[in-house]
Amino acid sequence: MDKQLLIDCHERIKPFVHNTPVLTSSQINTIVGAELYFKCENFQKMGAFKMRGAANAILQLSQAQKENGVVTHSSGNFAQALSLAAKNLGVKAYIVMPNSAPQVKKDAVRGYGGIVLECEPTLEARERESKRIQDEYGATFIHPSNDDQVIIGQGTACMEFLKSHPDLNYVTTPVGGGGLIAGTALAAHYFGKDCKVIGGEPLEVDDAYRSMISGKIETNSSINTIADGLKTQLGDRNFPIILKYVDEIIRVSEEEIVAAMRLIWERLKIVCEPSSAVALAAIIRDKEKFKDKKVGVIISGGNVDLSNLPF
Repeated sequence: MDKQLLIDCHERIKPFVHNTPVLTSSQINTIVGAELYFKCENFQKMGAFKMRGAANAILQLSQAQKENGVVTHSSGNFAQALSLAAKNLGVKAYIVMPNSAPQVKKDAVRGYGGIVLECEPTLEARERESKRIQDEYGATFIHPSNDDQVIIGQGTACMEFLKSHPDLNYVTTPVGGGGLIAGTALAAHYFGKDCKVIGGEPLEVDDAYRSMISGKIETNSSINTIADGLKTQLGDRNFPIILKYVDEIIRVSEEEIVAAMRLIWERLKIVCEPSSAVALAAIIRDKEKFKDKKVGVIISGGNVDLSNLPF
């Protein structure tokens, strides 16, 4: 994937996404011993970076494909992102969601115009139902993270970041399905000046950390983490990019995730979800690496259940 793809994508999705603000906190800088800049994708439309990839993926479809709609399986931010992007572009979005997904998430998807189809909470059931929608309606399947157009779309957040802050030494992101960190790594490679990309990952779901060591996609036996957006695993489209361009993945504990989340709420005065806090937790965990450096942190989203805060 070359530089021009990112430039063209950014131009394409501009009317459908926000160029999100960058915030700083002198108190957090003091705690970490580095200059931190927070790219606030929690202020993105539908509250997360995933709007970028969803919009780009739909915009790249043919007219015939658009008329037949799109389908994905997700209970999280991508379900909402694809629903809203599709609504804005006049396209039907079928969203396969596990029947165990919180009602608030199902309601949010419907609120954005998505057609919710419930299934058993297993990957097999999700894939089977998605395939049925493809066969029955001719809808195009769009994967939340393992899709080239989605990866490129997610990379535009870092591209914007480096345009406004071209001298960042590092950019950190959370790692879940791998779409954000892969897109970020491409943007850092093409638009940064020796800018390294580092991922943050919960110890409980450290498949990406192990995958980078083994050179093949690993899976998790546990999904016991507060960072519910990071329970998915890498895919064959994003993993080669991660292997080539990501410098390191730092694992953090559940306690460190909650502490970082609280710090963002207290010091930046913004709402971020646990998955987003992992990127800051990684920096705090390995302060020595980032000492006196300029570090970009992508706050990936702010869709948090306010009735279930961990602090």
